[in-house]
Amino acid sequence: MKLEGKSLIGQQVVAGNSSAISAVNPATGEQLDPAYAGGNATLVANAAQLAWDAFDTYRETSLEDRAVFLETVASEIEAIGDDLIQRAVAETGLPQARIEGERGRTCGQLRLFAKVVRAGEWLDVRIDPAMPDRQPMPRADLRQRHIALGPVAVFGASNFPLAFSVAGGDTTSALAAGCPVIVKAHSAHPGTSELVGCAVQKAVAQCGLPEGVFSVLFGSGREVGAALVADHRIKAVGFTGSRSGGTALMKVAQQRKEPIPVYAEMSSINPVFLLPAALQARGKAIAEGFVGSLNMGAGQFCTNPGLVIGVKGTALDAFIEAAGQAVKGSAAQTMLTPGIHGAYQDGVGALSGEAREIARGQVGNGPCACQTALFATQASDFLKNEALQAEVFGAASLVIECDDIDQVKAVAEALEGQLTATLQMDAGDLEAARTLLPLLERKAGRVLANGWPTGVEVCDAMVHGGPFPATSDSRTTSVGSAAIYRFLRPVCYQNLQQGLLPEVLKDGNPLGVSRLVDGKRE
Repeated sequence: MKLEGKSLIGQQVVAGNSSAISAVNPATGEQLDPAYAGGNATLVANAAQLAWDAFDTYRETSLEDRAVFLETVASEIEAIGDDLIQRAVAETGLPQARIEGERGRTCGQLRLFAKVVRAGEWLDVRIDPAMPDRQPMPRADLRQRHIALGPVAVFGASNFPLAFSVAGGDTTSALAAGCPVIVKAHSAHPGTSELVGCAVQKAVAQCGLPEGVFSVLFGSGREVGAALVADHRIKAVGFTGSRSGGTALMKVAQQRKEPIPVYAEMSSINPVFLLPAALQARGKAIAEGFVGSLNMGAGQFCTNPGLVIGVKGTALDAFIEAAGQAVKGSAAQTMLTPGIHGAYQDGVGALSGEAREIARGQVGNGPCACQTALFATQASDFLKNEALQAEVFGAASLVIECDDIDQVKAVAEALEGQLTATLQMDAGDLEAARTLLPLLERKAGRVLANGWPTGVEVCDAMVHGGPFPATSDSRTTSVGSAAIYRFLRPVCYQNLQQGLLPEVLKDGNPLGVSRLVDGKRE
């Protein structure tokens, strides 16, 4: 498929008229064609109006039709074939196997949400029939369901060109909820974004849906993104990126005449707690697993273990020695963009001025090579220095040396909100883990034991969220079937005639979905 370098507005292919962006191969520094001229306020307004015009029709599509649409998107993405894989590899420097796996995850998400839509449990139907003879007051007929919020603006992520991008988790969950989507494509992989955007565009046409169900816009800087969030027809935002970017969008959203929710995933250092018995029994193995997780994808994961916390002693010293040796043997990997690489270099430089260096990985030859870095500091110094909590996006981590378990708890208490918190523990650590768990529940969206936070399963039970600044709203998840609830709101219908009620609320349960009727599950 030939790339055109243009935005997709509904079923139209539209040239931009502002500053152009070009992808850069981070492994070679080569600029990739074509250039993508950016959009402007007019293109944003056109896409938003199409989305608004499509909303009332799309949100009332049948469960089956919407599920088939999501499955069609998955099939169209797969039909692109090797062109998608090759372009994504060129734009990101990620290995082919990683991109192939991410394509599988992306299509798997779409098919998971097709199942969710068909099941209809997300509608959360509740019916309390009229009780006209109830004393001292009669009860009206009350029926509730969830409906879609409205058009959603989605911002593609830099580190997942497929799974958190044009047809990624935010887009999929919004479309599943019945919300049209306008994607602001990430400037690091515009060609990949165009290919996937065309696949979604085809699926919209094949399924006979209103064209405004989906659009993709390109643009450098923040003009297009800010205009999208400010547009009165946009009713929610999905964002994955930096804290500064997320908070900027939150500010725009809150300054609107009608403020809207921004579901932003922003910053997390994902602490790992090395409890004493586990550290004593298998410190070397834990160190090897830790460095493996740290190096995954050059550390460019939002769940990368950026902080390790343990009690001082020979066992922690041995862990640091083993981890340091593993870091020294770590080959340099290509980072996603020159900008991300530059920020990583700055972050490591800042850490080196605040903590002692344990080890550095091998030096790479490419222009965006990531040299793994491991540092350590005393817990007393960490507690006095907020700068040591700053996320370094890449393969860098900091070991915190604590005097005792009480100081471990003090460090945990001082942490900002996190996506994950990990306990490395053995049977002898049960009591220590029990005392830490309530604290970690307050700090993180996912607590795990004897594993590593990198690798986020897409399933019903997953939570990929957490207190600020991990995300802007700790009540939600961006991964897993519960993500659909971010883009829904409840509506109650009182004393409406059967002919006016939505199908899912009518007597006889015509759609056959789970319903709570007069307090009993039907």
